[in-house]
Amino acid sequence: MNFQKICVIGLGYIGLPTSSTFAAHGINVLGVDINPHIIETINKGEIHIHEPGLLEEVQKAIHSGKFKASTKLEEADAFIIAVPTPFQDDQFGEYNGQTYKLADMRAVSAAAESIVPFLKKGNLVVLESTSPPRTTVDLIAPILARSGLVAGRDFHLAYSPERVLPGQIMRELIENARVIGGVTPESALAGRDLYAAFVKGQIIQTDATTAEMVKLMENTYRDVNIAIANEFSRLADKFGVDVWEAISIANLHPRVKVLAPGPGVGGHCISVDPWFFVEAAPELTPLIYHARKVNDAQPHFVVELVERALGSLHEKKIAVLGLAYKPDVDDLRESPANEVVHILQHNGAQVKAWEPFKPDANMPGIDMASSLEDAINDADAVLLLVKHAEFSKFNPLEIAKKTSARIVIDTVNGWDKKAWENAGFILFRLGDNKSKIVNRK
Repeated sequence: MNFQKICVIGLGYIGLPTSSTFAAHGINVLGVDINPHIIETINKGEIHIHEPGLLEEVQKAIHSGKFKASTKLEEADAFIIAVPTPFQDDQFGEYNGQTYKLADMRAVSAAAESIVPFLKKGNLVVLESTSPPRTTVDLIAPILARSGLVAGRDFHLAYSPERVLPGQIMRELIENARVIGGVTPESALAGRDLYAAFVKGQIIQTDATTAEMVKLMENTYRDVNIAIANEFSRLADKFGVDVWEAISIANLHPRVKVLAPGPGVGGHCISVDPWFFVEAAPELTPLIYHARKVNDAQPHFVVELVERALGSLHEKKIAVLGLAYKPDVDDLRESPANEVVHILQHNGAQVKAWEPFKPDANMPGIDMASSLEDAINDADAVLLLVKHAEFSKFNPLEIAKKTSARIVIDTVNGWDKKAWENAGFILFRLGDNKSKIVNRK
């Protein structure tokens, strides 16, 4: 198929990089979002999210005339849906007395509905939003059928999940393998023709539901493996072992690769996608369910560690370093660091958080520091929750000059214990209980 113009619905962490990449490869792109501020920002050649290389690509795309943003759709050869699929705030599923989270598909449904007036014979519609299995055939296809056209007969419909790593999106969009799942083989072929405009990696064609499951499997696999690492950190704490040493030794085995534990799992993928499997088949997913529960509980384990280090949390001033869900990104969605802050505050601590990648973040209920110095100045303890490269490079001797705190808690193995202790700090580390913890009540 020949694609002269495409509409990308949703200009967030995936939609905006996708739009600018298509435009860079000669296709006219209309980016659509319901947020007028985002539209205004993009059309000025600016961006509202942090991603290395994205600003330059957006500016080139805007200046070339190949890319523009709008709140309204137009006719096009292809439509790509790249909107969020968060959880429902007030609805939960239940199976055998266990509750589980449900996907909020309203944005996906609204995006599909917005396409209906513009859908023409021969068009291609692609869903990229991560969704529960059978969303393409059971939700999207019936909505688009309101146009009077039938998916797979009159127009092509496919699912193609994003599979990129924040911080490397611009490169991985092009280099990673791409999965195209069509409601018919012809729809998958049409999807292949579209993404072949820029994808250098292998393009695999399959059916839509298989493609949906592939995306969920990839992130669920990671979630389950992180859960066992987090359980190992709790066991090491109980048995007086340094989990980081134990993991490094275990990983010398040629068939073992234990992942790193931490304060939990966040982001809009690994912490979310497994619930879509549970929602779709709660009777078949006890392992996935319990892995999610383990990772969701890890922030509470971190708070217990902080409480042991300080003796009490009541009115203790704690400087939290990092709110992003992973290192060196500005994405705070579903971040376990935020949950840690809220639990600390609920237990009586006074928390000031510093997030260098998003210093102006408006986080409800969280006191954001204006600088590192502002966060740590009069703190009783410093808590490292995200392994930003900037934090890992700290010189503890210099930090000692900027804060009265002499207790630091490292939840991500980001700091050298001996270096910090030599600088006069007492360092507590997640999953490292080799030395007896002193009660400081």
